[in-house]
Amino acid sequence: MALAPPDEAKDELADALRPAYQAHPRMRWNRIEDWHVTLLFLGELPATTVPLLCAPLAALAAARPPLSLALRGGGHFDERVLWSGIDGDVAGLHQLGADVRAAVREQGVPFQDRLLRPHLTLARARRDDTASVVRAAAGLDGFTGREWRTDRLHLVASNFGRGPGPIRYQDVAAWPFTGPFTGP
Repeated sequence: MALAPPDEAKDELADALRPAYQAHPRMRWNRIEDWHVTLLFLGELPATTVPLLCAPLAALAAARPPLSLALRGGGHFDERVLWSGIDGDVAGLHQLGADVRAAVREQGVPFQDRLLRPHLTLARARRDDTASVVRAAAGLDGFTGREWRTDRLHLVASNFGRGPGPIRYQDVAAWPFTGPFTGP
């Protein structure tokens, strides 16, 4: 389950990343159209799981107001994964993540219950080039993106581990947040 920043917010971050794209061409950069904020990673699931999740996730999204978020700064996981941080209604984001986990758990779908660390993954380093991730993350230190409202909860699938090339993501389903917005 994920949230997708609007194109304007992604373009703003891509502009801030332009020096890193040029300085670190060996990194495996995620495509901008694939950028998303993961709320819950389910791993490999049979296609029969999707119908189980649609109704409860649609109901969850319909009851929730949009969140007000922004992309901010950068960092890395284990000097291998470059990410941008999330700012704004982070408490609401954590609550949404907990609600998504509860809805999935109620359907009996197994998943590894990891702590939500809100971020947007940008790139991965090759094993022999981890210094690039550290330098690219430092290049985002002063980045603060525009505030945006989440519009949909997305069920996303990837081709991770299925052959060479970059990881590709696609929406399997998406549901609008239609609860009353109470933010600024």
